[in-house]
Amino acid sequence: MPEQMSTHQRSALSQLAPGEQLLAFGIVVPAKSAKGVKMNYHGHGKAGGALGDHLVQSVGAVSAGAGTIASGMPETSGGLLLRVTDQRVGLVRPLDGTPVWEIPRSWTARVERRPRLQLMARFRLHCADGSWLAFLTMRRRTIETFKDVIGG
Repeated sequence: MPEQMSTHQRSALSQLAPGEQLLAFGIVVPAKSAKGVKMNYHGHGKAGGALGDHLVQSVGAVSAGAGTIASGMPETSGGLLLRVTDQRVGLVRPLDGTPVWEIPRSWTARVERRPRLQLMARFRLHCADGSWLAFLTMRRRTIETFKDVIGG
């Protein structure tokens, strides 16, 4: 009996062009919209959480001047699927595969693993024009897969 596809795999395969090949996908949270990042701030749980959210969203979350590739990513919330195909890289909704943001594959340059934040692994997607976007994911293996197919 063939193995059933997961909801995430089905979503990643959704709306591909004829002949387009899915190379990798994984659940990510764009750093500029991350919420609930916990930091130990001298025992102040709520203040530490607010500080963590602010730091993740503002420090090293995006390098995107006006008109750059990375500046085209819309505001989002929650986890999304980052999918990489032979033709494009983009974010889609994990339950139904609705595209949120996509760019041609040739507009990406590399993936860079960054230091972890608590439980979340962090990486940057560098674009061909020098701009970049930071993402968080639960699995370091997800980052390594993206590095294998995009470069790093």
